[in-house]
Amino acid sequence: QVQLVESGGGLVQPGGSLRLSCAASGTDFSINAMGWYRQAPGKQRELVALISRDGSTNYAASLKGRFTISRDNAKNTVYLQMNSLKPDDTAVYYCAATRGYVTSRAEYWGQGTQVTVSS
Repeated sequence: QVQLVESGGGLVQPGGSLRLSCAASGTDFSINAMGWYRQAPGKQRELVALISRDGSTNYAASLKGRFTISRDNAKNTVYLQMNSLKPDDTAVYYCAATRGYVTSRAEYWGQGTQVTVSS
C-alpha cells in the first residue's frame, strides 16, 4: 500500500504562484510515476502532470509552461510549481501514483488539497 499526503494548497490572487508537495510512504516500493490531477467543481478529474523516477514527464498541454513538476526520489516527494495562476485553475488538486509509466492510470490517490485563485 501507498499513502500520499499533499500540502501547499490555499488561496492566491490571479497571477500569483503556489507550490504543492506530495510525500509518499508505505510498503509499495515499486511506485514509478507520481504526479497531480485536479478536479474543478462540476467537472471531471483531469491530468495536470506526472513524472517518473527517471525524470520523464507528461503534462496537460494547456498547462505546460505555467506549471512545472519535479521530484526528489530520495524523499519520495513530488512537487508542483504553479505560476501565473488563473481563476480557472481553481480546483482540488490530487496527488497520484502508479507503478506504471507517466501515461498509465493512477493506482493510488491522496486526499486532495484545495487551490483557490481569486481576488
